Amino acid sequence: MDKSKRGLSRRSMLAGTAAGVIAPVVVSASAGSAPAAAAGMTRNITVYADYVPGSTRVGYGLEPGKPTIPGPLLECYEGDTLVIELVNNTDQRLSIHPHGVNYDTKSDGSPFNDSFNKPYETKTYTWKTRTAYQAANGFWMPGSAGYWHYHDHAFGGDHGTIGLMKGLYGGLIVRKRGDLLPSKQFTVVFTEMWINHQVAPNTPIFEANLGERVEFICIGHGNLMHTFHLHAHRWADTRTGMLTSATDNAPILDNKTLDPGNSFGFQVIAGDGVGPGAWMYHCHVQQHSDDGMSGVFLVRNADGGMPAGAQDAIDRFKGHQHGTTAAKPDATGASAHSHH
Repeated sequence: MDKSKRGLSRRSMLAGTAAGVIAPVVVSASAGSAPAAAAGMTRNITVYADYVPGSTRVGYGLEPGKPTIPGPLLECYEGDTLVIELVNNTDQRLSIHPHGVNYDTKSDGSPFNDSFNKPYETKTYTWKTRTAYQAANGFWMPGSAGYWHYHDHAFGGDHGTIGLMKGLYGGLIVRKRGDLLPSKQFTVVFTEMWINHQVAPNTPIFEANLGERVEFICIGHGNLMHTFHLHAHRWADTRTGMLTSATDNAPILDNKTLDPGNSFGFQVIAGDGVGPGAWMYHCHVQQHSDDGMSGVFLVRNADGGMPAGAQDAIDRFKGHQHGTTAAKPDATGASAHSHH
């Protein structure tokens, strides 16, 4: 199994060593514990925008010349500030624009506010977060906690459409202090007919061991409506995907709409109640599923071993006919032909 497609452990994330995940800069924590509890930490992050080697796709990365699609998963706690130094290593203008956090017009990351990186330019963007607070009228204003995302807003046009089609996007999580932390995290981006810019059978195989706490971050881009469905696992339709008490009557889901610009996340216990095995995730718009918008969530045995029958299921998945009209991403990051 391709190790690059496995989830990232919470230990690696907290240590700040896992590619694709940003943890607090100053951390001294064991696996499963929260970063230092001081509110208002400033986290300085350098993100590089580069062409993907061997193609004209473009991605964000934590090291020069090593972009990933999706880009690195950025995380912080309410009250923290993220200072993003974006290094543009391309010959095109581009930017980084966040959802769900506070920023001034200089950090908007859009041509509308003259906020972007020129070719080969380095620019700093500042994103601030806040906790919920009570307004003067007695109502409460929401904090920043949620599963959000970021993306380009300037490549090839004033709205960043070409940048998104080339792969300039990633996940952003703002947590409340005390939130449960996962062992594995998976970012799933539905763009046109792609999952993380791939179509089946080349979509990511996400892996976890039986009993591990797994976090999915789901993001929609492009022009098409989608839904995200996960076989054999359920979550609550809340901020975290978990119930807050035995009397919490939040709806329980295994399928949720994922339209362009939307994002949500949730945590599940891998294999809880169903055991280890190979489970599908896919878009439940049937034509989209037929055309390649499906992948595999592999729940290994608790000791990491391959469950009985799982490899056979994966082999069958790879042998499935995923449609002759699938929008295959080519080397330019555009679809081979239009769909819908």
